[in-house]
Amino acid sequence: MNIVEDVLAGSKRALARAITAVENEYDEAAEIMQKLYPHTGKAHVIGITGPPGAGKSTLTDKLAKEYRLQGKTVGIIAVDPTSPFSGGAILGDRIRMNELTLDEGVFIRSMGTRGSLGGLSRKTAEAAKIMDAAGKDVIFIETVGVGQSEVDVIKATDTTIVVLVPGLGDDIQAIKAGILEIADIFAINKADRDGVERLNNEIEMMLELNQNMVDWRPPVQRTVASKGEGIAELIGAVKDHITHLQQSGQLAVRRTERTKNELLALLDEQIGRHVLRQITTGGNFDKLVTSVEKREQDPYTVVAELLRQMLR
Repeated sequence: MNIVEDVLAGSKRALARAITAVENEYDEAAEIMQKLYPHTGKAHVIGITGPPGAGKSTLTDKLAKEYRLQGKTVGIIAVDPTSPFSGGAILGDRIRMNELTLDEGVFIRSMGTRGSLGGLSRKTAEAAKIMDAAGKDVIFIETVGVGQSEVDVIKATDTTIVVLVPGLGDDIQAIKAGILEIADIFAINKADRDGVERLNNEIEMMLELNQNMVDWRPPVQRTVASKGEGIAELIGAVKDHITHLQQSGQLAVRRTERTKNELLALLDEQIGRHVLRQITTGGNFDKLVTSVEKREQDPYTVVAELLRQMLR
């Protein structure tokens, strides 16, 4: 079985195997990505983020079904928190999107965060590329939650939808947490609840205060995902945003920045591994640990000396 050819042919089984290889850093992972990379860059990648309980999975499910009605193929990456104790992830989104798993035009993958900051697994971007190469038209990346450290979703997507819900009591806090800057579109889900007008007004007021929005003002769309209400309008807002990005040249700017970040992250990872391998092999590292433990040397001087030796 040639896994790359099968991914390019859209095989679900090959897609799953390729993502597993990348996620677990198997020996063939780099070769798979090298061969698939020339076939990427065509999909529209949409980030879905928001506080826990906002209904992100239900909203993603409804958006995917609407895109399928339009004849588009869909990939979904649901990032779940990884247990700090067992290392396992809850991976509950696939259960909540059960109907979609039967659709040949939809591929769903749950990924654990594995301790990565930003709420996104380090391998999420690679998984999105594999789905892109497999011909998915639209790819959703649904994050764990939202907060100051989870704004990294913007680095992997073309359009970011921030999902909020009335009545959680943290409306203003969520806005202050930095999501105002990352939202391309706000979705107020569960909009049939009390407090929707207050939340809507708070978002609009915060947008008015933001002096950085020159070309695009994030629209605020109301949805009741469980009833399928507001889904078509939300997709309309996504379409308007991608049209704006294309016409303004911002799509190319965002993708260039994404490529730059990916290269730097990959370089950082490879250099880090090489340096650690060089330093921790040979037995001298254990002696340094012992000397630091005995307070014969301090860790700062030891690290500075190790780096000096590596870089000379």
